[in-house]
Amino acid sequence: MFRKHFFLTIILVALISSALTVGLICFVLGVNSKTALDLARFFVALRFIEGHYVQEVERGKLIDGAIGGMVGSLGDPHSVYLAPQIYSALRAETSGSFGGIGVYMGFKNGGVQIMSVIPDGPGQRAGLQTNDEILAVDGTPVTEISPGEVALRIRGEVGTNVEILIRREGIEDKTYNLTREIIKTKTVAGKMLDDKLGYMKISNFSENTGEEFKTTLAELERDGMKGLILDLRQNPGGVITSCVEVAREIVPAGTITSVIQRDGSKEVYTSDLSAAKFPIVVLLDENSASASELLSGALQDTKAAIVVGEKSYGKGSVQTLIPMAHNDGIKLTIAKYYTPLGRSIDGEGILPDVEIKQDAVPQHIYNLQTDDTTDAQLQTAEKLLRHQVDAGKILFDENFWSTPAETPAQ
Repeated sequence: MFRKHFFLTIILVALISSALTVGLICFVLGVNSKTALDLARFFVALRFIEGHYVQEVERGKLIDGAIGGMVGSLGDPHSVYLAPQIYSALRAETSGSFGGIGVYMGFKNGGVQIMSVIPDGPGQRAGLQTNDEILAVDGTPVTEISPGEVALRIRGEVGTNVEILIRREGIEDKTYNLTREIIKTKTVAGKMLDDKLGYMKISNFSENTGEEFKTTLAELERDGMKGLILDLRQNPGGVITSCVEVAREIVPAGTITSVIQRDGSKEVYTSDLSAAKFPIVVLLDENSASASELLSGALQDTKAAIVVGEKSYGKGSVQTLIPMAHNDGIKLTIAKYYTPLGRSIDGEGILPDVEIKQDAVPQHIYNLQTDDTTDAQLQTAEKLLRHQVDAGKILFDENFWSTPAETPAQ
């Protein structure tokens, strides 16, 4: 009987205390009764745990957990709560004092996969490969932390070490100890395949990609290029403004992409290029993501290009960083990208016009070898582009698919 009265008293005190706290907050903020009840539930749980959990707990830790739980309940791998230590690391990283291991990662179905490996970076020198699965970082399984925190734990101060556990098909799981470095890479490379066809590869979209693309494009045009194969395989995306810079060189006048928020507000990126200058075939694979999907979608929708390869990754959302009151923060998805015809990329990806599946191989930006007889995607792209160039056409209209007898079935 005493035990029953004891717990009833505890709950009553917690309710009264929470009601007073919530009442004051609601009065100040002017919230409605439903919100007040939800806040009351939270404060009852907080007070009860603080006062009666078997061990003393820090209130800050409980609040961090509550915020993390709210963000985690969204089920969005790109939205994450950044506790003070992680948030501080992110801020320090943007100051330029932090480095990485030279890989691009993708997050899907609760796993973390290496999408591409930067040439001559710590990861490549250690033997990391595209499609490796990251199981743990410094002993912490990736299933116990958010995707954003996985990336932030791998990055860190230049010269420090990070230990990652890798799973690769066909061999035993292996631990790699890597030293972080500042990663500086060239992102665009190109060459002529013959006297008419040019080939360009973009590894990712960094701050300098727009200028690199313009320079390489001008070189190919001076060499007489009449058609372009644009290789975006294993391109994980990057800086949206750099993607737009590239798009404005090859996407005809009009919308490149639209960024639409929940309330319907829209930001539109446009091109003022008077007309497409030459036909383009884009190469995509399942690791082509984000900005590479935006560029491909814009070219495909405007018929300035066709896409060959595989369905892309499907990452078409916008995140913003929201600072909180205790040196913590939230990285939150606030909008989605759409193609010129209104297609959503997020979770959908870009479907190729000609689907050709093949095993992913590292597409190193400095390796412009194009005579690989096993690269069916590249061979098909070259065949389709050569037909369009020989026909003297630039845009890929409906008639394109009916004329070349050798075109693979769609």
